[in-house]
Amino acid sequence: MAAYDLTPRVAPNLDRHLVFPMLEFLQERQLYPDEEILKAKIELLSQTNMVDYAMDIHKSLYHTEDVPQDMVERRAEVVARLKSLEEAAAPLVTFLQNPSAFQELRADRSYNLQMLNDRYQIGPDQIEALYQYAKFQFECGNYSGAADYLYQYRALCTNSERSLSALWGKLAAEILMQNWDIALEELNRLKEIVDSKNFSSPLNQVQSRIWLMNWSLFIFFNNENGRTQIIDLFNQDKYLNAIQTSAPHLLRYLATAFIVNKRRRPQFKDFIRVVQQEQHSFKDPITEFLACVYVNYDFDGAQKKMRECEEVILNDPFLGKRVEEGNFSTVPLRDEFLENARLFIFETYCRIHRRIDMGVLAEKLNLNYEDAERWIVNLIRTSKLEAKIDSKLGTVVIEPNNPNVYEQLIDHTKALSGRTHKLVTQVLEHTQAQPAW
Repeated sequence: MAAYDLTPRVAPNLDRHLVFPMLEFLQERQLYPDEEILKAKIELLSQTNMVDYAMDIHKSLYHTEDVPQDMVERRAEVVARLKSLEEAAAPLVTFLQNPSAFQELRADRSYNLQMLNDRYQIGPDQIEALYQYAKFQFECGNYSGAADYLYQYRALCTNSERSLSALWGKLAAEILMQNWDIALEELNRLKEIVDSKNFSSPLNQVQSRIWLMNWSLFIFFNNENGRTQIIDLFNQDKYLNAIQTSAPHLLRYLATAFIVNKRRRPQFKDFIRVVQQEQHSFKDPITEFLACVYVNYDFDGAQKKMRECEEVILNDPFLGKRVEEGNFSTVPLRDEFLENARLFIFETYCRIHRRIDMGVLAEKLNLNYEDAERWIVNLIRTSKLEAKIDSKLGTVVIEPNNPNVYEQLIDHTKALSGRTHKLVTQVLEHTQAQPAW
């Protein structure tokens, strides 16, 4: 299953600290030799200040209590640099830790800067030192301290680029601390900035959207409404264009969100066309499953892909999250995926057949005969499916379901209204982008 591992594609679009949870997952799943994972960790740590952690991994990898001299020297450098930055940022840190003094700050940044300079002799140098100190704390693995300092720094910063960098750092810290609700708030703040018209350049804007989507995977698959939110974000034209041009691997996660979403989304048909278009640039069991069901009507192929999808989900760092239930460990998303995948196959199969043999259907659904019969009975009871089971002949009989013309007209009108709104928005954006004469 290492062939389907997307870590090499996702990792270049992440802060290096965000790669550690992915490596931990891969190590737990034993998708690669343990030695390879440990070497990858040491290589990542060499670009951070987490020297003690690197030393522990080196000892575990080479089964020794000795560590290379460069690690010892690097540790001394980190400790000295940390002390220097702590001293430089001390005046501002002391002020921020004093509740009565902190209350003097207002929403007006100009006032705050002037007040800090006049009353506490704190100027731009100390504010810059706070940013460097926060960044160094993050590189040392103190994510809680870094998040606090970056939040306070942004309240005083007047440099838009440095403020944006601090926001990225704050988002990474919240993700690493698994503060999913706060991380989602930071993600939305970042999205507003990235989507603003005065962003640095179109190329940087596209790259930032790709980073944003890759980082968001940690949040969306750990958030109660994440499966809806990932569709709302990834399926926007500007983000979907970025996926198609530079990050097609993200189609796996968008496809998964569409499949496990309880409410069928109107954008699903358009997404199937995207999956069909991108088959040349990205192939994945989950996207291929959708192509088998909705493009090729290959139900035997869909059945095989469904088995592969199960393995892909179990070995994906974002999709394979385990939940302990008593003495058992389950992967809730895997179970939901398989249930909905069977439903997709069944619905499509029913559209092109009037009478279906239960044995054949059980095979298509990867179930035995009794489980398939029970599953279909429950589906008929709980959904609007017009069907009945002929027990004597062992078949499922699909009742003709003639579409309501009135409902069709309403659906087409809604779609037309949405397309018109989108077209008007694009025209207005294009007009505003023209130089004034």
